[in-house]
Amino acid sequence: MKVGRERWKTSQLDNLDGGEMKSTECNSIYFTRYSYIRLIAILVLLVGITIPGIGEGLPIEKILIDKGFKVEVYAEGMPDARAMTRSPSGTIYVGSRRKGNLYSVVDKNKDHNADEVHLLATGMNMPNGVAFRNGSLYVAEVNRVLRYDHVDEHPERLPDPVIVNDSFPTDTHHGWKFIDFGPDGKLYIPIGSPCNICLREDSRYASIMRMNPEGTGLELFASGVRNTVGFDWHPVTGELWFTDNGADKLGDNIPPDELNRAPVKGLHFGHPYCHGGYIRDPEYGGQRSCDELTPPALNLAPHIAALGAEFYTGSMFPSEYKNQLFIAEHGSWNRRNKLGYRVMVIRIGSDGNPMNYEVFAEGWLQGEEAWGRPVDLLQLPDGSLLVSDDRAGAIYRFTYDASETVIEARN
Repeated sequence: MKVGRERWKTSQLDNLDGGEMKSTECNSIYFTRYSYIRLIAILVLLVGITIPGIGEGLPIEKILIDKGFKVEVYAEGMPDARAMTRSPSGTIYVGSRRKGNLYSVVDKNKDHNADEVHLLATGMNMPNGVAFRNGSLYVAEVNRVLRYDHVDEHPERLPDPVIVNDSFPTDTHHGWKFIDFGPDGKLYIPIGSPCNICLREDSRYASIMRMNPEGTGLELFASGVRNTVGFDWHPVTGELWFTDNGADKLGDNIPPDELNRAPVKGLHFGHPYCHGGYIRDPEYGGQRSCDELTPPALNLAPHIAALGAEFYTGSMFPSEYKNQLFIAEHGSWNRRNKLGYRVMVIRIGSDGNPMNYEVFAEGWLQGEEAWGRPVDLLQLPDGSLLVSDDRAGAIYRFTYDASETVIEARN
């Protein structure tokens, strides 16, 4: 379903008044794409239940997007669906945070609608981050990274895991991780600040680390990163861009969330000394000047919990979206008036710097009530864009058809 609207744009400065938290038990529990979220507890106990009407319980007609775009429910029945990764065969693997679940989503007939959703594991330790490489699924728990080899051979169940590295801190505060492989072949793994604003002797906290796929060579890549839960590499320059959640309890309108760029290893992005590149922290701001730290590439709205980040490289969307950055705003939780709960696009200029910060899709927030919360983004080979929603337990698919704009213009 789609709702056309005029494109809404704003500059960076216009958004300063806007607004974020064992063992693996394998299961062969299966439920079809037609399951409802409200029946998930029953479906965990039963096998092969089919209920017609995928997406009928989700008000996607409330999602506002530009003319020519369409949004559909790609899959549902995945409580707390968070980060996504895709295997070469087309299976989508989905992590979670609070639920401790791991899912696989299978489109058997390749019609761009999921046919099967499998609950692969339960009881994991915040398995938010997932990545795929050379036939293996990598899953990040709080203190370790696991690898499941040849997982695509049986996407309805998991093989025994291989522990890649279990040397990470055990703190659950900002302990959930987003992971991905960079152009250098290394696995990038953030370690969030173990508190709202604090300074720890262990330099791994508030950082982005990276290591070889085998778990060796673990090293710091970037410091001063409070909590990033989404990043991607520019398709032309190869530079790492990442979102970072600003600190809480400093006010409704400060500090901003951040979009940062790390062209080289060894940069410090401010936490806990400086917020948004210009706000000195009340407790730690005297220890280092904002001027000696790397400022954000772009300050986002405050407390919007910017999570997933994905550069668009497809050809389905209009050319103006090519090599532009989409981000998912999970939505504020500690602001008097809620903000976020939307998907944004960051326009990157020819000089490599952000120009505009625009709404791409919104409507998950209705007044002060949110029926959904976007988390992660994943581009499919056909150029469509998937968006996960941990509140609705669903994945949406955004497509574009230029003929739709012609029809609407004639009408």
